[in-house]
Amino acid sequence: MSLPPALIETDADLSALNTLRLPARARSLARPATLDALEQVLATRDPSQPLHIIGEGSNLVIQNDLPGLTLCPAMDGMAKVKEDEHCVWVAAGAGVHWDDLVGWTVEQGWQGLENLSLIPGTAGAAPFQNIGAYGVELSQVLEQVTVMEVATGRVTHFAAEECAFAYRDSRFKSRDRGRYVITGIELRLNKIPACNVSYGPLKEYFGHLPSDEISPASVRERVIAVRQSKLPDPAVLANAGSFFKNPVVTASKAGQLKKSFPGLVGYEQPEGIKLAAGWLIEQAGWKGRRLGPVGMHIEQALVLVNHGGATSDDVLALASAVRRDVWERFGVSLEQEPVLLP
Repeated sequence: MSLPPALIETDADLSALNTLRLPARARSLARPATLDALEQVLATRDPSQPLHIIGEGSNLVIQNDLPGLTLCPAMDGMAKVKEDEHCVWVAAGAGVHWDDLVGWTVEQGWQGLENLSLIPGTAGAAPFQNIGAYGVELSQVLEQVTVMEVATGRVTHFAAEECAFAYRDSRFKSRDRGRYVITGIELRLNKIPACNVSYGPLKEYFGHLPSDEISPASVRERVIAVRQSKLPDPAVLANAGSFFKNPVVTASKAGQLKKSFPGLVGYEQPEGIKLAAGWLIEQAGWKGRRLGPVGMHIEQALVLVNHGGATSDDVLALASAVRRDVWERFGVSLEQEPVLLP
């Protein structure tokens, strides 16, 4: 692989580039900060070797050392692109820390991202996963995604409706995985706030207030407080956030479960009833329980944590045990949320 030495780090340690802090190394690691640098790296890579694209590693389980080339897009910058009477359009580079972007937009008084406060990761990784929290998904505010095609170096823009967004999914994660490198995003935000506080803790906190007294800043403050009370900081206790997706079952299945488990937590969706995976895991006895160096968090059973020294084998063994016990108790299958590499 004859790549420009200034752009490539060989035998790179990835333990700081995955928030589970799993030991792994990359044969070659590039962190291009411009489109030209990315194009140069892609043009000179060996196409017969694997290509891995990562952000801050907040949604990864790295199983082994990564062969081939690992790309960590580092495009920076946040800016207002345009505005009209009602909306403002904001662009951000793929390498921008997501919560820095949220914080900046809220400081400007623009509404739309406040429910997504404190989600770890980068702006470029956000559409890959279609991040979501507290009743809001990225797809609701995304205008377009800018990508570079790996095979050709061609820059393309995909409108939100072209991204095949679904629950924690997109074309970049599924059918086109590895075909494109996300280099930036553009968002459409509201200049006149219309905050969404319909979900759980936000509804409880803001429910007594008229909508015109609820600001993006106050919602962001509350979201941060709730997240910090339930979720461990990856910088303090290694984790990859929610380790399982909330499973969606039929209304009939949910009704049957409700008869046996009156405390079942679920939310109506167009495709069925979305169950709270954390509740299922807790009821299966895994909240705060450890299996060697890993365990499910004491405050939020949905979060798998590395107490120190864990390997990917430890993580996957615990995940398998949790899935098994939830299936045996409820007949519900849990799907892992973090991406496995390689």
